[in-house]
Amino acid sequence: MGTAYGDWLREQREAAGMTQQQLADAAVMTRSHIAHIEAGRRIPSKEDARRLDRALNTGNVLSSFRPQDDSATADYFEAARQLEQQATMIREFGLSLVPGILQTKEYARTVLGSGFPPWSDEERDKRLRTRLERAKILEDPVTPVVWVLLDESVLRRPVGGPEVMAEQVIHIVRLAENQRIRVHVMPLGLGYHPLLPGMVTLMRFEDQPPAAYCEGLYMGKIHDAPTMVERIQSTYDLALGDALPMKESLALMRTTAKGYGRHD
Repeated sequence: MGTAYGDWLREQREAAGMTQQQLADAAVMTRSHIAHIEAGRRIPSKEDARRLDRALNTGNVLSSFRPQDDSATADYFEAARQLEQQATMIREFGLSLVPGILQTKEYARTVLGSGFPPWSDEERDKRLRTRLERAKILEDPVTPVVWVLLDESVLRRPVGGPEVMAEQVIHIVRLAENQRIRVHVMPLGLGYHPLLPGMVTLMRFEDQPPAAYCEGLYMGKIHDAPTMVERIQSTYDLALGDALPMKESLALMRTTAKGYGRHD
């Protein structure tokens, strides 16, 4: 995502004899945001690009050649994973699968073993370690704040079989009972809801603009344009208003786990 653009920005900054912090101060941005742009993990908004042009005296080059926001490549997932580790608040919506940071080892193993073309055992195990490493952000008792919205179909689909699914559902219930996450379920009886088209992750940060990550089959997209992030946030909020309250959501999840044969 914009790696060449980021490289050019870094070259112009260094040619101007400026540190990332000095450029951030001149452009009224944060140093970490500059670092993400230079690394190709973020695309500056149109206004950010204009401020960078003014700070570096580059005319309108950074504005004119700003990467298009509608591109989508496999590299987005890696960028999203890195942003996830820096977020102070994460709001997830799982449409058909449990979001990655909440997956148990056996659930994740099943998901990663079902792709096409199939991965080698070595590649699958490598990806499994990465996915389990992501979940470690929940070991901190406070940060990030995590809210989870699950379509009921996530609970009903027996990924890995009853035993794996029961363990997975109870894992989420326990995280909620320990007040580590908040979880709400979108009931199937609701029919259509605004988030039905796909999976969404919303992220907020202490020192950089918020971002959203949307994922579909073989593609993912990070959104950090303010108007688009706000639109996705509003859609999430709209859907959340139709979800079951947390108490009822947890009761449904316990009943579901019991149906899979788990009686904790």
